Amino acid sequence: MLRLAIQKSGRLSEDSLKLIRECGISFITSSLKLKTESTNFPLEILYLRDDDIPGYVADGVADIGIVGENVLVEEGKQELAIEPLGFSKCRLSLAVPKSAEYNSVDDLEGKNIATSYPNLLQSYLDERGVKANIHTISGSVEIAPSIGLADAICDIVSSGSTLISNGLREVERVFKSQAVLIAHKGLSEEKRAILDKLLFRIHAVQRAQRTKYILLNAPNDKVDEIVSLLPGMKSPTVLPLAEKGWSSVHSVVNEDDFWEIIERLRDAGAQGILVIPIEKMIS
Repeated sequence: MLRLAIQKSGRLSEDSLKLIRECGISFITSSLKLKTESTNFPLEILYLRDDDIPGYVADGVADIGIVGENVLVEEGKQELAIEPLGFSKCRLSLAVPKSAEYNSVDDLEGKNIATSYPNLLQSYLDERGVKANIHTISGSVEIAPSIGLADAICDIVSSGSTLISNGLREVERVFKSQAVLIAHKGLSEEKRAILDKLLFRIHAVQRAQRTKYILLNAPNDKVDEIVSLLPGMKSPTVLPLAEKGWSSVHSVVNEDDFWEIIERLRDAGAQGILVIPIEKMIS
């Protein structure tokens, strides 16, 4: 049995549970339970505070964990990371009151900054030769300037709406973060085998999220040109249609190249283009 620690509530928790379910792993969740066990995979899920997860995994209480990269680096346990997961992306940013004059990070020299991430902030300021007074607080960081506790804040930002609603503006990006999978360094051979199976499923889900399956109809005299535009996993599939002189072409397209390729296909004579999401993709 492999023990997985995830954040007990919030966006990261929701995204983590969504990934586990997409890997075909079934479990029952309850707001009253702090752990649950999968019914079809040797996995137990522990619901913990996000900043406790790196310590639990480092100590072997949990075998693996999903945590924000910002928390992992703040706790100084980067060596536990084994896989970036690509979701729950955010940034740690400096923000000042909208009315404050700000030209560069040098303007924070000698100022008071409130944050829940003192280590990341201190490293950022040290790299730029800025000396400021860091006040470590937990929760409600955005209110610090309005009550006179600090001149600026350093906090996690996703959309920026919370800053705006508290009369603040983002001025510097300190650290980019996303969810990462971490693992205890001393996993047994049995638990390592279970982790490998889990990683196999995660990779299949991740590859599917970055690709689209497309089907299109093409006149036979245009098939070679259209196929050249479709770099599939190996090569596009070409099948004859019932209508003479036409073929059906199937392929997989990377999300980043999708719209540009679709436009080229249309210009090359492709018709009836269908785009289908991929649930899993095994390479």
